[in-house]
This record gives sequence, structure tokens and C-alpha cells, in this order.
Amino acid sequence: MRSTPTILHLDMDAFFAAVEQASKPSLRGKPVIVGGLGPRGVVSTASYEARVHGVHSAMAMAHARRLCPNAAYLYPRFTLYRQVSDIVMTLLHELSPLVEPLSLDEAFVDLAAGDSGRRLAGLGHREVTAAARGTAEALRARIAEATGLTASVGLAGSKLLAKIGSEAAKPDGLVVIEPGTERDFLGPRSVRTLWGVGPATAEHLRRAGITTIAEVAETGEAELVRLLGKAHGASLHAMATGRDDRPVVAERDVKSISVEDTFDTDLTDRARVRFEVARLADRCVRRLREAGRSGRTVVLKVRHYDFTTLTRSETLRAPTDDPGVVKETAARLLESVVTTGGVRLLGVGVAGLADFTQEDLFAQFAEETAAREEAAGDGTAAAPEPGAPPPEPAERRWRPGQDVSHPEYGPGWVQGSGLGRVTVRFEVPTGRPGRVLTLAIEDPALQPAEPLPLTSWTPPPGSPEAGPPEAGRDGDAGAA
Repeated sequence: MRSTPTILHLDMDAFFAAVEQASKPSLRGKPVIVGGLGPRGVVSTASYEARVHGVHSAMAMAHARRLCPNAAYLYPRFTLYRQVSDIVMTLLHELSPLVEPLSLDEAFVDLAAGDSGRRLAGLGHREVTAAARGTAEALRARIAEATGLTASVGLAGSKLLAKIGSEAAKPDGLVVIEPGTERDFLGPRSVRTLWGVGPATAEHLRRAGITTIAEVAETGEAELVRLLGKAHGASLHAMATGRDDRPVVAERDVKSISVEDTFDTDLTDRARVRFEVARLADRCVRRLREAGRSGRTVVLKVRHYDFTTLTRSETLRAPTDDPGVVKETAARLLESVVTTGGVRLLGVGVAGLADFTQEDLFAQFAEETAAREEAAGDGTAAAPEPGAPPPEPAERRWRPGQDVSHPEYGPGWVQGSGLGRVTVRFEVPTGRPGRVLTLAIEDPALQPAEPLPLTSWTPPPGSPEAGPPEAGRDGDAGAA
């Protein structure tokens, strides 16, 4: 724990939905929901306008449609999200060499390790706090200028408090937690605020009369160890009292990404176990994509009613972030596991991580679009039966939110399609809301396009994101 608030946690506000609103002027100020749009789809991100209706991430898309029927429902565009993320991460690296990304839209920064840290050396506590606050405000302003998006920032003497501070600052705010005020800041908050406290742990604590972080701290480490076990109880008490000495680790090499759930009642129904494995596989893939990674090895974890734990794994031929592949592999691994006695915990993970390939970026929601790809005749369909008649030519398919271009009307995006027609709103991020036109799905003039940049902002000459003068502007190729 540091004596000055020089650890910064930045979290972009409703990132995927905010990028879509910035990209589409007609959606600004309106509810936007990004995720899988099929019958099994889930919400990836909801804009704040949608959240007031009760929509949140990881919610079933069908439920979201009932809560907010008038929202814009869009497929994610990970290529654009990664482009915007790269801009944000570049700005963070200007502040310090110690930047620890957690996902495309979230990172820790150690301000004491950068140029600002050298300027802070020798200053008093108040001066350091004021300087750190000024750095954070300047960062938020630069992000808004470069991307048109807002970010929330927490400043504290530890990673734990900085992250909780950024959550408290949402949306579009800054919270500074000065050392010495940690327990006052944490005390009234729910135990779910602390890392590692999921629904099962929170319920276990509630039954013991513990619902707030202040009550966790007052309970004492010994009692928490008795309730939760040595490792979990000790770490929970340390967090509740504001103790966290973990350093910011630059570009950490994550070896695997996984999710798991502990169930209040042991699962004995095999169909329910299969359902939970599929749900965990979807969650795991979402985290994989948020981290900008793909992986080769799928891992299944099962803890039985008697606390015996086993794992099964299968290594694929190539890295993937395809939810269908991960779910199918996890389901296959489950077939080798006996669950009749009851299952206490299930987990699904992906290891052997790699960076996204270009093909990976376009493999989003493959399970929902497999039929479309087959109908489009793109080579993914199975070979026809011998003697079978040739398939009928299929219509072109357009996804809601997809970027398109027309030689007469210019760039735009798909609002929806069906019955042989596609509705497109023609507008650009830096303009006003554009007009809506309905065209034939087979209109040869309408073509898929690359995303446009969100703003007309360009980095000043000589800045790190501008690159060396001799490099020119090649890095912007394809963005317009």
C-alpha cells in the first residue's frame, strides 16, 4: 500500500455500446445493446440509456428485448473496438511504461514509474495528490478528444482501491482515494465489491450476518478463515482493511482465461450440468475476446459433492475464439465425467493463448451465423450428398450494425433486413444523423465496408502515437 494515490485504474464507460453510439450519430442518447442477436444470444454491453430499463451485461438477449424493446440491437464489431482500444492504450503508455491491460477497455497505470513520477519525487503528500489528479483529468480529456468517448478513473495507493474507485466514478468521473481514508471509503459497500466474492461467497457471508465490507473487517481474520478457508478468508480480510501490495505489471503474459461457478445446491440433473457448461463456455469466450486473445486448449473443471476435483482438457488444431467450438469441446469433455453423485462447482477455461488472427476477429457468434454462412455458399457448408440437386443461390445476408458503402449514398450501416430488403442508415461518425433507405438485399452497389474512424482527431506531430515523421500516415490505411 502506497502513501500517495499514484496507481491509476481506467475503465471506458459502456465501451462497446459507446463506440457504436460514437460511430452512429443517429444512436447518440438512445439505448444501444450489443451482443449476440440469436435466440441464445446474451448482452455483451448495454449503453447507460438501456441500463435504466434494467438491461445489463450477461443478460439473455430475449430478456433484454422485453425490458427495452425500442433499443438498437447490434452485433459487435471487434475490429473497431480494438482500433479504439489501441488509441487509449497508447495514451496510457505516454504516462508510464508500467501499463497493465485487463481487457480492451480497462487498465492499470503506475504513475510513479513514468515521467510524472520523476516530477512527483520530493513533493509533499498534498502536492502529489493534486498532481496525480491533474494527470488523470488531462488523460480523460485526451481520450475524449481522440475517440469521442468517456472514461472513468480511480486513483489510489493500491490496485484494489483504484479499481473500486473507477467503478464508483462511473460514468465519466474521477475518484481519488487518499491513503488513510480506505476504510471509510470501503466500509458501507457491499461485500460483492471485493474481488473474489461471487454469489456463493456473498450468500455464505450473509448467512453469517456479514453484508458490508465494514462488517468483513470487523469480523476479524480468524473468523473469516473459519468461514471461508485459510487462503480466501485471509485475502478477504486484507482487502476489507484496504491492504493490497500487488504491483502494476506491464503487459502481463496471461496463460489462460477461465470462468467457474459454485452452486448453492449440488447439481444432480445431467441436463442441467450440460446447460451450465454451455453457459460457462459462452462467458469464457466473452472474456477471451475482451482480452483480445484466442486459445488452443479447452479445459473443463468439475468439483463433486465430496470436494474431489478433476479437470479434463483437449487441445485443438489451431487457436479459436469461436463460442460454438469451445462449447462443443467442453460438452465432449463432460461426457467422460460421471456427475451422478452431484456437482458442486463447474468451470470452463481456454489455455494456450495467442493473439487474434484476422480470421478470429470475424468469427464472432459463429453458432448463430453458421446457417447464414452455409446459405451464402462461402465454403463453410458441408459437401452435398452424391446425386443431390445443386443448392439454390442464397440471398446476401446483412447483420444489424454492419458497415456498408454505396457509390451513390456513401458509407452507412445496416439497421435490419428481411423479406428480400435491407434497411440502411447512411451517415458518418463525424456528421449528423443520416437518412434511411431501403434497398434490395441483392443490390450489387451495396457492399460491406471497413469501419470509419470515430473522430477527425489526429495526433500532434512528434507525439508517440503519431509515429516517426518518415513513417507518414500509412498506419491509417483502411480507416477511412
